Amino acid sequence: MVYDYETGMTKPALICPRPQTTTTGGEKSRVRELPYDILQEATRRLATISLLGAVLWLLGTVLYHLALRQLAPGNVTPSAWLNATGADVISVISAAISLAIFFYARKTDADPRLVLDLGLVYMTFTALALSLVIHWDPFPAGAPVMPMISWLGVVVIMSAAILPNSPRKVLIAGLLSASMNPLAMLVGNLRGTWPFGCSSTIAMHYPDFLLVGVAVVISNVVTRLGQQVSKAREMGSYQLVCKLGAGGMGEVWRASHRMLARDAAIKLIQPSMLSGQAGKSASLVQRRFEQEARATARLRSPHTVELYDFGVTDDGVFYYVMELLDGIDLETLIKTFGPQPPERVAGILRQVCLSLSDAHRQGMIHRDIKPTNIFLCRMGIQHDFAKVLDFGLVKMVDSNQTAMTGEGATPGTPAYMAPEAALGNEIDARTDLYGLGCVAYWLLTGSLVFEEKGATATMLAHVQKAPEPPSRKSELAIPEALERAILMCLEKNPAARPASADVLMRLLERGRDPGAWTADDAEQWWQTNVPVNPNAGNSEDDGGQLTASLETL
Repeated sequence: MVYDYETGMTKPALICPRPQTTTTGGEKSRVRELPYDILQEATRRLATISLLGAVLWLLGTVLYHLALRQLAPGNVTPSAWLNATGADVISVISAAISLAIFFYARKTDADPRLVLDLGLVYMTFTALALSLVIHWDPFPAGAPVMPMISWLGVVVIMSAAILPNSPRKVLIAGLLSASMNPLAMLVGNLRGTWPFGCSSTIAMHYPDFLLVGVAVVISNVVTRLGQQVSKAREMGSYQLVCKLGAGGMGEVWRASHRMLARDAAIKLIQPSMLSGQAGKSASLVQRRFEQEARATARLRSPHTVELYDFGVTDDGVFYYVMELLDGIDLETLIKTFGPQPPERVAGILRQVCLSLSDAHRQGMIHRDIKPTNIFLCRMGIQHDFAKVLDFGLVKMVDSNQTAMTGEGATPGTPAYMAPEAALGNEIDARTDLYGLGCVAYWLLTGSLVFEEKGATATMLAHVQKAPEPPSRKSELAIPEALERAILMCLEKNPAARPASADVLMRLLERGRDPGAWTADDAEQWWQTNVPVNPNAGNSEDDGGQLTASLETL
């Protein structure tokens, strides 16, 4: 990366990930850790395996006794049932421990690495329980003793393939697990049920020790694959942690800055999504991307999502690094909590106007104002802080170039699209105000301005139909000044709309009741409905409400 003093950002460049180092006792290469989301998925697999283990322990015990009664009814004497009691107790205890592992792996907030270490302990315990059950009954007199692969070897192989652990840990746990068969035979020798010496027990079960070597190889392959994924996720100084969402244009990931320990959201965009048409040169696509990122970086309103960095990876994927927000988008807000109080809606709209005013004064039009592109969040001690997201469809007023859409394409979202945009006519700042009017309608009523089937019918409705006043669709009392401002935004003719975001903000100020929705009301709402996540600052926990712009991907 090269620092650009004009924009205050690093210029995009092909990224060559650098190995992480540590200076403890001198500089040395640090072993790359597996991606956190892969480790989390492994803990879920441990839960599945332990639940399956509990079922098999119980079912296997019942089926064993049923099969024994069917195949050898004469041998099922009271003494035989008594002799099998010890194995049954071991099975029940093993099933109980398996269920405990299942619930712990599903519910725990512990570091997945520790949970996977617990998985190795569980594997070793399972091997011990299996070996004791297998060698509990007396060995038939005169039966041949041959080398064999037991269930213990199968357990070790399966664990190595399903649960990613370091080869060294797998080797140690595998050797301990494979040693359980000889140990159980020695216990049987002391009980007088397995008359074999130490050398015989090892000779009989040496294939299990060979399978431990196979398990180490498998673990090494799985670990290297995970490390390659981790390396591929490095973007400059940022490391991708977990995926937040995906869409038509790419993916959004939670990321962590390796030196600043600062979380961020990274949007990955495929080059084909930027070019808009086949055959467009990569250099032109990259110039468009750079122009878009620099334009967005000039925005200084606190109500516009902050862009930290941007660049291009070695394989040609474009990426934005943005601030990670703690909150919910407006679409989720209404779908979850229903229409909002008018004064709260007016406060959100005024903040969005501040963001749009900053963009419009710099000759930028958002073109895709909609609920999913407006985020309501906590910012420090402030609540109900609105952030406008995703200037990815932005158009420079003095240029006909569209950065993120193909030539001939209609940008925006039909449900929030101004008539002039639907018709393909010239657009200006008042196009964004139409979209904001549609957002206000959604916040107050929980309904779209036009409930039509299909994108084409929706766009035609925006061009031809008059919107029904939101007060007729809402059970809440909507102030006349607020409704009038919204209906002005929804005028078909741009000239009849507010002339600018500043004018709209002044209209929203009229009839404002400061006591209708206070800062204390906002804080109470957040504490009740979206409590603070204790892991919000932890780059290894996606934190539920921590997210970024996903819908417009």
